[in-house]
Amino acid sequence: MQYVYLLKSLAHEFVYVGCTSDLEKRVAEHNAKKAVSTAPYAPFQLCYFEAYLDPKDAFRREHKLKHSGAAIGHLKNRAQNSLAV
Repeated sequence: MQYVYLLKSLAHEFVYVGCTSDLEKRVAEHNAKKAVSTAPYAPFQLCYFEAYLDPKDAFRREHKLKHSGAAIGHLKNRAQNSLAV
């Protein structure tokens, strides 16, 4: 199983989209500042995730969210209540 996830920084106005096969471990790595790209924005709260059986589908979805303003906008609207926390 492959997961596409949305994290919200609890300290900054920052959201991050990623992809992993071990969601719990990956969120813990982000919060432990082991991910260089997100370390300055830790700690994080997991706001949303999608599960995929085929890793290719998950990586395509992650890429679309990271490179399409419309796609991330739709996701932010869907997760609006979680992002407001």
